[in-house]
Amino acid sequence: MGERVVVREATSGDVEVAAGLFRGYLDFYEVTVADAGAAREFLAERMRNGESLVLLAEVEGGDGGGTVGFAQVYRTFSSLALRPMWVLSDLYVAPAGRRSGAGRALLRETLRRAREAGVSGVQLETAYDNHVAQGLYEAEGFVRDPFHVYFHDLG
Repeated sequence: MGERVVVREATSGDVEVAAGLFRGYLDFYEVTVADAGAAREFLAERMRNGESLVLLAEVEGGDGGGTVGFAQVYRTFSSLALRPMWVLSDLYVAPAGRRSGAGRALLRETLRRAREAGVSGVQLETAYDNHVAQGLYEAEGFVRDPFHVYFHDLG
């Protein structure tokens, strides 16, 4: 294959490419955003305020080179563990980068950084029918949480 995936933390200079991937993520989950710039501004604000960690996956070599994936992590706390924890809120690889190992590389780098930060764990959610992602997460040591997740939409 000759491809190599490099994962790095996004900087303010990466907002446009990260926002493009973020829009792809929203499209994947069929989220309609009326304002075309809203996704970019949301992501830029999280990065600017230090409210999230954004990682980018770049594929070197091969036909699908370039920045092909991103992950966004929010830092929070676990009351049950009495320690900080991370929520891997978003993980997306563009169609051109799929099967390159970019998703796995993003996931592993998130876990590496979480261990380094001393957090209690990393939590994530995915759609019930996203079996490809579920297979990846389980292969990397994630287990289904015994808790039910509820959400109350406030519009």
